[in-house]
Amino acid sequence: MTSIQVRPAGPGDHADLAALHEREWGGPHVVVHDTRYDLRELPALVAVDGAGGFAGALVHRLADGGLEVVSLAATTPGNGAGSALLAAAEAVATAAGADRLWLVTTNDNLRALRFYQRRGLRIVAVDAGAVDRARTVKPTIPYLGEDDIPLHDELRLERRFPAPAAGS
Repeated sequence: MTSIQVRPAGPGDHADLAALHEREWGGPHVVVHDTRYDLRELPALVAVDGAGGFAGALVHRLADGGLEVVSLAATTPGNGAGSALLAAAEAVATAAGADRLWLVTTNDNLRALRFYQRRGLRIVAVDAGAVDRARTVKPTIPYLGEDDIPLHDELRLERRFPAPAAGS
């Protein structure tokens, strides 16, 4: 496996980010928990491989005492970029004084559910019908998701951080 490094996105990453978001989400807009986000307007972390090649990205926002992962995608699954990006996002969260990292995925995304749970995130809520509502804002959301599973619901996952030690 190639060594993965993570850094904040810079102006030179715009084309790679745009291509990744087009591939993953059909463009720069995502609709999650009844909110439409433009991924170009939020902070991003990028993963690069040992040769300096673009390996993935995580777009996030700090709000409500936590860091929300709005988008996470690797150029090649299994290359270590997702794990490295998630660890870097936790570092951003703790540096900002946040006590949790959280995100939303869909009921069909079994690969993501496995990935996140293996990294300590827990399912804390299910919003039945959230994807159905999101289609009114973004009609290109498919009705069938991965493995031909009907796409209807959002699952919220989170991991809480231990409180910093006194005096640190």
